Amino acid sequence: MAKVQRGYRCSACGFEAAAYAGRCLQCQAWNTLEQFEKSARPGPAARGGGNGAALPARSISLADVPDEPGRRLLTEIPEFDRVLGGGMVPGSLVLVGGDPGIGKSTLVLQAAARLAAAGRNVAYVCGEESPRQVRLRASRLGVPGDGISLVPETNLESALAAAEALGASVTIIDSIQSIYVEGLETRSGGPAQLAEAGARLVGWAKSNEIATVLTGHVTKGGEIAGPRLLEHLVDAVLYFEGAEGGALRVLRAVKNRFGATDEVGVFEMTGEGLRSVENPSAAFLDAIDQSASGCAVTAVIEGTRPIAVEVQALAVPSFLASPRRIASGLETARLHLLLAVLARRGGMNAGQMDVVATVSGGLRLRDPGADLAVVAALASAIGDRPLPAGTAFLGEVALSGAIRGVQQAQRRLAELGRLGFRRCYVPPGTKGVEGVTAVPVATVRDVLAALKSA
Repeated sequence: MAKVQRGYRCSACGFEAAAYAGRCLQCQAWNTLEQFEKSARPGPAARGGGNGAALPARSISLADVPDEPGRRLLTEIPEFDRVLGGGMVPGSLVLVGGDPGIGKSTLVLQAAARLAAAGRNVAYVCGEESPRQVRLRASRLGVPGDGISLVPETNLESALAAAEALGASVTIIDSIQSIYVEGLETRSGGPAQLAEAGARLVGWAKSNEIATVLTGHVTKGGEIAGPRLLEHLVDAVLYFEGAEGGALRVLRAVKNRFGATDEVGVFEMTGEGLRSVENPSAAFLDAIDQSASGCAVTAVIEGTRPIAVEVQALAVPSFLASPRRIASGLETARLHLLLAVLARRGGMNAGQMDVVATVSGGLRLRDPGADLAVVAALASAIGDRPLPAGTAFLGEVALSGAIRGVQQAQRRLAELGRLGFRRCYVPPGTKGVEGVTAVPVATVRDVLAALKSA
């Protein structure tokens, strides 16, 4: 007979402890242990099933495993397929996270429609919405619905059984927080539920060779709600991001067992759903005004393609004891670092100013090659002097104030030249391309001096 045991589980990482403690022993978070109940069933030896010795598992020689990537299921959404690494792999488990209202459900519904149009059977588990609500969204997006079977169920086992009965080759669960596993005495969306649901979905998807897509909510910190164990279990973790109030959306992979993790997909939210942006650089530089101070342009490498972006900065006198530093699309710590370099190595101090820095289109800058553009934008904002028109900036800024080289500089310059930029400040030794003059600068002070004389 099952015996009820009580324990404590961390709501942040899923760690289980026998006794309560103020701090989780695994993730070191405070006050996150919550009490739960579980049924402890006797093992095989206690039930008279022998001495408990396990049978040896089947083994396969690595040389006998087929050396081929396998077929992929194309969603026919170019930017989505790009981030996935060329389409969905049968048996894979993909987790798509994002803020509420960012467009996760729209993206997976459009992908379901394209897959269904290609002859795939798609099971859409709508745990958060009623079938009527999903149908209203489909009508707004122009999705016919043929080949898509709705499963209005929140019980995981029932939903998976329905998908198998439908002969689905693709299953979409919207969302993982709305699904519960029967037998666990915890609420739907809790750490225990998410961990158990993720473990069962991995085994089910791989044993049945069914590509499965999950949507998930994110916390205030920008991470997918629930224990990090869920992200470790799935094959790919994608984040759907966008600037507040903007039409552009960016799909970024932070984990992908079947492709690169540095690819990004750019979408535009329209009245008819999400549309792939074929020319991201033009979209990010739309309505650029280089006559205003604090605006600098650079090119970053995202995956296999260069993308031109605009960095904007604003500096105004502060009336606070501690001037504010606000960054959007740029790490605040990086902003502090570049302001310190600009003050010490360039002689431009913003200690008594409120400084705001942002990146156009909602793209998050992770490429250190954009440092020089940020410094140029900050210097322009502090001095309230516009930068020369048609000028861009490439380079990583060191603490010493030196300008370091960047990877794939020629591709970046070619992309800037395609957009009409004819002059670019670059690290020493960087060669220009046709139509773009490379101006070498060795230090931050050299850049500031060149801009004053331009």
